Amino acid sequence: MDSQTQAEPKPEEVPSNETEEERKKKIDDWLPITGSRNAKWWYAAFHNVTAMVGAGVLSLPYAMSHLGWGPGTVILVLSWVITLYTLWQMVEMHEMIPGKRLDRYHELGQAAFGKKLGLYIVVPQQLICEVGVDIVYMVTGGKSLQKIYNLACGDCKNIKLTYFIMIFASPHFILAHCPNFNSISVVSLAAAVMSLSYSTIAWGAAADKGRQPGVSYASVASTPTGGVFNFLGALGEVAFAYAGHNVVLEIQATIPSSPERPSKVPMWRGVVVAYIVVALCYFPVALVGYYIFGNKVEDNIMLSLEKPVWLVIVANAFVVIHVIGSYQVLLIDNLFLTW
Repeated sequence: MDSQTQAEPKPEEVPSNETEEERKKKIDDWLPITGSRNAKWWYAAFHNVTAMVGAGVLSLPYAMSHLGWGPGTVILVLSWVITLYTLWQMVEMHEMIPGKRLDRYHELGQAAFGKKLGLYIVVPQQLICEVGVDIVYMVTGGKSLQKIYNLACGDCKNIKLTYFIMIFASPHFILAHCPNFNSISVVSLAAAVMSLSYSTIAWGAAADKGRQPGVSYASVASTPTGGVFNFLGALGEVAFAYAGHNVVLEIQATIPSSPERPSKVPMWRGVVVAYIVVALCYFPVALVGYYIFGNKVEDNIMLSLEKPVWLVIVANAFVVIHVIGSYQVLLIDNLFLTW
């Protein structure tokens, strides 16, 4: 077979005299995290909304029931401010090395701790976070599908949650073939819209339901030790709701940059818009949900809402669409890490 018909070598098949930087550039060109660097600030906005606003928002009233009005409100506000500040730090660090863009989280770790130690410190934690969240999204999507089924067909045969999780996983066999962030922009945009929609339905339907008779805001723990553990668990619920920083650099990598207009300018604008959406989703759901149901609220506020049936079905459908998009945003980053 002559040289004209031979297959192109894969990126790992490089000449021995090729430098490490050239090899890395060839790999990046072969498996880019973004198809092109032409995204606008609003791309950053909806990607960040999709990555951050997830199933955790629906558990915020439950977290409030263990934190109480005072500590719960303070923790919600502090979490919003602190995570916005730390996200700003990451946006600034994306191009902190002149002439180089830190497109991936582990590259930032390598710049801070060295090539090997940076990988050992960052990659395991990032994988645990993203794989763990994706598992939660699988279960959340399955539960929402099961809720839709039970409400739409109350007399139908009961189906195990396992099968609904499998149904939720089905579209990912197709979406997983999307190679980068550019290719899932439509999915991510739809997910961002859905997150604002089902959050609005959650607190709106709760407000329409009205404050429940005999509602109480007292701690449900029977012992001081139980109260402490409930409090710590609630802190975890809030922390989980504000997750999403692990793909910030990858999102910023889709934005063009020049000395006159670095990528941090449009990226920060997108982050600010995203955090306004986060506030519109989180605070009403947490405060209204807790006010209406008190310490009897379920760990997912959707489970506390039974009527109107059609609205609860729509809200759960929105949840399914959203977690499909969020799953893909995190999955794409997982592919780059494991590769």
